[in-house]
Amino acid sequence: MDNGNLKKSSDNKGMPMLKVKDIMTENLITVLPETEIAHATKLLLEKDINGVPVVDEMGSLVGILCQSDLIAQQKKLPIPSFFTILDGFIPLTSIKQLEREAQKIAATTVAHAMTPNPVTVQLETSIEEVAALMVGKNFHTLPVVDKKRLAGIVGKKDVLKTLIPG
Repeated sequence: MDNGNLKKSSDNKGMPMLKVKDIMTENLITVLPETEIAHATKLLLEKDINGVPVVDEMGSLVGILCQSDLIAQQKKLPIPSFFTILDGFIPLTSIKQLEREAQKIAATTVAHAMTPNPVTVQLETSIEEVAALMVGKNFHTLPVVDKKRLAGIVGKKDVLKTLIPG
């Protein structure tokens, strides 16, 4: 018989299973798409963070800017390889991909360098799922959304802290 108590989900050791809402950072540092790259870079370095959510004027998540997005500016533009069929040149690299690379390298604002429509997690996502995403997709920072609104952010450091007892 149910006595009306809610049970927390638990792992096979009887420990309560942590959710994103238990470890996420709620006091967020965000940038707007029109923020200058130099300012965003300085922010990441000064705050010692790997990534920052990009929000519009209404506070809706539109992208994420990570250190790797900024490092992409130091790359050389890949010149597409060609092969010839009946004296016609066929590019092996897609034009859209080349355009995106060129935008990132020449970016002056966050909008050009950010990753739009980033992978997000929900408040109730388990830490195990977050860890799998971070390892499997090499993500360092994941925005947390609640009803399509940015609620927080979870990073690798947040997950690592769960390994420390106390």
